[in-house]
Amino acid sequence: MSLLNDASSEMIYPLLPSFLASTLHAGPAFLGLVEGLAESVAALLKLISGRASDHLARRKPLVLAGYLLSTGVRPWIALAVQPAHVLLVRLADRVGKGVRSAPRDALLAAVTPAADRGRAFGFHRAMDHSGAVLGSLLAAFALWATGDLRLTFALCALPGILSVAALVFGVEESAPAPEARQAGAAARAPLGRPLKAYLAVLAVFTLGNSSDVFLLLRAQEAGVELVAVPLLWAFHHVVKAALGTHGGALSDRIGRRRAIALGFLAYALTYLGFAVAGAAWQIWLLFAAYGLYFALSEGAEKALLAQLSPAASRGAAFGAHHALTGALLLPASLLTGWLWQAHGSALALGLGAGLALVSGLLLLTLVPES
Repeated sequence: MSLLNDASSEMIYPLLPSFLASTLHAGPAFLGLVEGLAESVAALLKLISGRASDHLARRKPLVLAGYLLSTGVRPWIALAVQPAHVLLVRLADRVGKGVRSAPRDALLAAVTPAADRGRAFGFHRAMDHSGAVLGSLLAAFALWATGDLRLTFALCALPGILSVAALVFGVEESAPAPEARQAGAAARAPLGRPLKAYLAVLAVFTLGNSSDVFLLLRAQEAGVELVAVPLLWAFHHVVKAALGTHGGALSDRIGRRRAIALGFLAYALTYLGFAVAGAAWQIWLLFAAYGLYFALSEGAEKALLAQLSPAASRGAAFGAHHALTGALLLPASLLTGWLWQAHGSALALGLGAGLALVSGLLLLTLVPES
């Protein structure tokens, strides 16, 4: 399900910066507005849907509603004639993501033994990234075959429909999630201090973690041709897909905090590289290194969140996590877009590297392992 949905989404995502800049004549600041606002809207809904899934005692209905909405609106970006049209479609697409994300993660945590959650979440993310590889390759082929960006965007409907079919017929929730039976007051309980500290650290990191569309824009600045951008994006996701399960499993062995801190270090070094890169081959190497950050941190982050939250309110905890980090993507993307437009890409990307290093230190000193 996740593989097919990401294939649909990633037929658009790597081509969106060029479409906005070249076809619709929007600048980096508007690109930051689109991605930041879209993720912030999704963030609020993740908080609500996570709590709702705790009270409904079912996760799948909200997951299905979210995937249906995203699949239905995403192809309409092919008809955009103004930058505002892209913003509206991205907002609706992210609403779907906001509805589905926290219930899906809570369902995955419920059916996975605690000792294997890093590997399980890492595997889920690996399937997401495999879908991104598939979507990027499909986009590259469609763009090569037709030379038409809009037709390429419209074709994203096909894997989206297959994703919904996989959810309807392949994902079963025959009984309420066990922890959902204990919901109620526990689901509305305030977050514990360790979880609050963890969310605060992730907030600091997210302020420097703007949308990846800026890295794709940086790739074109450094000389990567437009037709190669989907291939570059696919290559990046090949690295993430290949390493994601292993990175999550590493956190099962060495501890969640250490794995996440190593991921933050990889992020900082990679962003410094993007800030100074001046050739297309350097961009390809940097996108490979950037994949290491995701492999080390994505599964470990969610596993640590499940570790620090009570089972009865895990949907709310995942919702709070998605809401906080998603809401901060708006100021992060706006700040990056403004710095980029006013002072150049080096300063904008250097800020992200600095905040990643600070976040790693805060994680190791302020957040307990369990």
